[in-house]
Amino acid sequence: MSEQGKDRIGLRRKPKQERSIQRLDLILAAAADLIARKGVSAMRMTELAAAAKVPIGSVYQYFPEKAAIVKALFDRHATAVQAKTAGMFADVKSFDEALELISAMIDWYYCEYRNDATYLGVWMGTETDQDLLRLNIEHSNRVAEIFHDALKRIAPEIPEIDMRARTYLFSHLIGASVRLAVNSEEQLAQRMLAEWKRVIRASLFATAA
Repeated sequence: MSEQGKDRIGLRRKPKQERSIQRLDLILAAAADLIARKGVSAMRMTELAAAAKVPIGSVYQYFPEKAAIVKALFDRHATAVQAKTAGMFADVKSFDEALELISAMIDWYYCEYRNDATYLGVWMGTETDQDLLRLNIEHSNRVAEIFHDALKRIAPEIPEIDMRARTYLFSHLIGASVRLAVNSEEQLAQRMLAEWKRVIRASLFATAA
């Protein structure tokens, strides 16, 4: 991401004093509530300041624009997903265990965000902004690296380029499939996720032709 992109979606300043940290948390909590109810595109900075009960200047003190707020909220979700993935795959020892863990990861991801309107709003908001879209891809790539490092230990016979391609592709598509599922009727959602798990089981450790 360019320096200009980092500047427009990053924090203008990082709070150090307790009072400033609390104010930032108030702003993000209010933003999460507004996004859950209205979506990113409908949220206005003046409305956010009123909801957080802070001056509009305090909002701009930390966030140069709305995209920076979306990034701050997205970072929280991304950190949770990366930590969960790293914890689950820290000591995987077999193909079967890895496949079960991937299925469990998909189920956790789906259940965690099925009814989280804030997460859905933030996630969809990352697709309407080029810098935020890159951020989403970077997150997907970090999850892919966790998959890759764990799986290459148990499948050394699979060429490195194939394993990297599969883990990067599956990481990105797991996110996309979960997002589609949480926006679908429950029965269809469960069927789609079951089909996606079946595809992963059939192809993740397949020997290249």
